[in-house]
Amino acid sequence: MSEDRTHKLRLELRRGVLVLAVLAASKTPQYGYSLRKHLNTAGIDIDEGTLYPLIRRLADQNLLDSEWKHTGGRERRYYTLSATGKEVLSQLSSDWHQLNTSLSNILSSKE
Repeated sequence: MSEDRTHKLRLELRRGVLVLAVLAASKTPQYGYSLRKHLNTAGIDIDEGTLYPLIRRLADQNLLDSEWKHTGGRERRYYTLSATGKEVLSQLSSDWHQLNTSLSNILSSKE
C-alpha cells in the first residue's frame, strides 16, 4: 500500500475520534490554544484549521458552552462541556468502549 494511501486512511481514522477527544478534553474550561495543547500532550495532534471549526460546530450543537474571560492580559473564549454535552460524552464513551472491545477481538482473531 502506498504511503499516501496509508496517510489518508490514518487521517480518516483519526477524524472519527476527534469529536470524542474534544468533548472529553472540555470537561474543564479550555480556550482554543489550551485545548489544542492538551490534546497534543495526550498524543492527539490536531491543527488549528481542524480544531476551531470543530469547536464552533460543537458549540452550535449546544454540546459546548462558551464564555469570554479576561486572563493573562487578553480576552479568551473558554469552552466547557454543557449539560447536553455531558450526556452525549457519556453515550459516545460507552459506544467507544464497546466498539474498541469488538475491534480488539477482531484484530486479535487468528482466522
